[in-house]
Amino acid sequence: MKLTLKIWRQPNVNTKGKFVTYQMDNVTEHMSFLEMLDVLNEDLVQKREEPVVFEHDCREGICGTCNLVINGHPHGKNHRTTTCQLHMRHFKDGETVVIEPYRASAFPILKDLAVDRSSLDKIIQAGGYISINTGQAQDANSIAIEKGQASLAMDAAECIGCGACVAACPNASAMLFVSAKVSHLAQLPQGKVEAARRAQRMVTVMDEEGFGMCSNVTACEAECPKGISVTNIARLNREYLSSALTSTGEA
Repeated sequence: MKLTLKIWRQPNVNTKGKFVTYQMDNVTEHMSFLEMLDVLNEDLVQKREEPVVFEHDCREGICGTCNLVINGHPHGKNHRTTTCQLHMRHFKDGETVVIEPYRASAFPILKDLAVDRSSLDKIIQAGGYISINTGQAQDANSIAIEKGQASLAMDAAECIGCGACVAACPNASAMLFVSAKVSHLAQLPQGKVEAARRAQRMVTVMDEEGFGMCSNVTACEAECPKGISVTNIARLNREYLSSALTSTGEA
């Protein structure tokens, strides 16, 4: 399979970048997208050219680091698929593939296709955890949780923090990410003690990090590789409003 790759190349955060075109004629349909980039980099190294910088880790659709925009779609056009799970059989011989990094002021480009997503980590550090000292680990069934409630919590917990929702949103909003983290803990009894404080702190840091406002376009849900629902955003709004009306949110 022959492909024309138009890849964004940018030396660092302070240097202007540009698209560079590469021709590949040794792509097989069995390759994953990242394996295809590996082959490209091997060719570039042999030619004594600078390889393309891109992020990856698990290559199993779990870690969320393979954050690329492929032909205008975060992680590519395949529904509920991360970049590392995308295979070249979904592309046609002779096709032109445009590959670029996430575009958001909160995600500055480090080099080429790699962006700094530490702003998402700062949101988690602001409240996406349970800090209560519970002593020794309790038995798994010691706290009864209704099955439907547990399912909703697990659905929200599927968020891998890749930032596709931010890249898809015209306002670069992180509301889907934040709402998934808040909803995950808000559904469980262990997370309710700090619920009000959590919602306020995480939303505050989200705004401080420069993410945009949600305008209900729902492109975030359409592009999310884990299918996180925008209903979580409604829950986040309820949690935040509730926290603003109670003294427990002040801390």
